[in-house]
Amino acid sequence: MNLKVRLALMNFLEFAVWGAYLTSMGRYLGNLGIGENIGLFYSMQGIVSIFMPALMGIVADRWIPAQRLLGLCHLLAGLFMFGTAAYGLGAGSAAEFHIIFGLYSLSVAFYMPTLALTNSVAYSALTQAGMDTVKDFPPIRVFGTIGFILTMWLVDIMGFQSNQNQFVTSGVVSIILFFYTFTLPNCQVSRDVEKKSLVDAFGLRAFTLFRQKKMAIFFIFSMLLGVSLQITNSFANPFLFSFGAQPEFADSFGVQHANILISLSQVSETCCILLIPFFMKRYGIKNVMLIAMLAWVLRFGLFGLGNPGTPGVWLFVLSMVVYGVAFDFFNISGSLFVDRSTDEKIRSSAQGLFMLMTNGIGATIGTLAAQAIINRFTHPLPIGGDVLTVGDWQTCWFIFAGYALVVAISFALIFRPKHS
Repeated sequence: MNLKVRLALMNFLEFAVWGAYLTSMGRYLGNLGIGENIGLFYSMQGIVSIFMPALMGIVADRWIPAQRLLGLCHLLAGLFMFGTAAYGLGAGSAAEFHIIFGLYSLSVAFYMPTLALTNSVAYSALTQAGMDTVKDFPPIRVFGTIGFILTMWLVDIMGFQSNQNQFVTSGVVSIILFFYTFTLPNCQVSRDVEKKSLVDAFGLRAFTLFRQKKMAIFFIFSMLLGVSLQITNSFANPFLFSFGAQPEFADSFGVQHANILISLSQVSETCCILLIPFFMKRYGIKNVMLIAMLAWVLRFGLFGLGNPGTPGVWLFVLSMVVYGVAFDFFNISGSLFVDRSTDEKIRSSAQGLFMLMTNGIGATIGTLAAQAIINRFTHPLPIGGDVLTVGDWQTCWFIFAGYALVVAISFALIFRPKHS
């Protein structure tokens, strides 16, 4: 099978695992009566990303080939996701927070490192084949977004948005990917046997990148922008569902099929990935990341202005379109920047460090802060068999937009890498 096709299938499965629950989990947690703790579930993805991707990157650099470690992580993530679903099914509305949270946390602890490992496997395979990662990787990464979209739609159409079957779907795909990793190209581990310092012995050399002013500023702003990454993934579905409390919107498409409406974000992401090689080569990392930051301002602002009716729903649609630029221009270009700016011996560790700053520290701060703001301006409202989160959502979205604008302005003034 063609190398690009093999790597595309790997990305498809990788993100299909995440798409099954990432945007709909908040609605399910609300129905369990723990809607005020949605942010904790999403922040756990960030907390484990503070150390797990870096640790797994070190292991992949030094001991276990990245594709083997990728499979092992997915096996464990899938099994713990099945455990989460089984407990949710058995306990129902009597589910205890600490049990379901603990099982879920163990699953994401092994899933989050695979985001960086997937990049490492792809970059290693493309480089060994003599291909250009900047040119050849983005079209491969597109299939990851397609996988994310398809499991979002599956969960929506099958009626899984409000129950534990979204976790079952994720677990099944994880196990499939575990078996698929045995077909992937082998990634080399470092065979350097020279005497090493303590930093080298533990694979911590990637952290010395902070000694370089350019890289230090890059990673700090990666963290600051990472604050925005999971806010809409965490709260967009409960936000759209909250319009069900208003009779004029209760039967609208956006309320009944929130996942499909939100998936327009991933459709946009698929298209925007293909623009990255052009923008990276023509405008450089700074301008590409600045465009992403300004796109986050629009993303949040349009959520604050829209509603599921006509013409308000078109503001939601525009917000979904903007998301592709906001997410891709930061995540993919940032990953490529790290790949091109680091030595091959610490490349997996450096990718892990990038994930630590964005999906780790940044996302953790972002989801916890967003949950505090949303708890301040909203409240739960039982309607029928569901629990809706209603209140002043508009103020919440405008606060998030203001933060993104401050980060964008600061970035424009401070980050000054050489254009190449």
